[in-house]
Amino acid sequence: MSTNDLELPEALSELRDAFLETPERDRLQLLLEVSRELPPLPEKYADAPERLERVQECQSPVYAFAEVDDAGVVTFHASAPEEAPTTRGFASILAQGLTGLTAQQVLDVPEDYPLQLGLTKVVSLLRLNGMAGMLTRAKRQVREQLAAAEV
Repeated sequence: MSTNDLELPEALSELRDAFLETPERDRLQLLLEVSRELPPLPEKYADAPERLERVQECQSPVYAFAEVDDAGVVTFHASAPEEAPTTRGFASILAQGLTGLTAQQVLDVPEDYPLQLGLTKVVSLLRLNGMAGMLTRAKRQVREQLAAAEV
């Protein structure tokens, strides 16, 4: 077991391993498949897009929000255009990997997680920075909600 396994929650670890176990030439195809698994926004966000935050690091118009419920469990919501499958793939990875985690588990996700997917040779660093931006925002939103709950 590597230290990465110790740091990562199961869903994120499984997603990372799926990419690393896929031959490099096929990883972009796997990302496109994952992009089709991005859950639709719940009605409360679909009907009020201003509740989501624009991810400026993404070239495509991506909006995301990490919601912490009363039990301290996170749900990551994101919207990304169909015509931006790479970005949708990154949003889907985070939606699948962060949803269901505790707030502390989200905060503990390594900042370099996007680089751990083994996509640096098939996706531009600019696009990987977009995923890093989504993760950074999710963590900040979780911290803000935890701080508001303490007041």
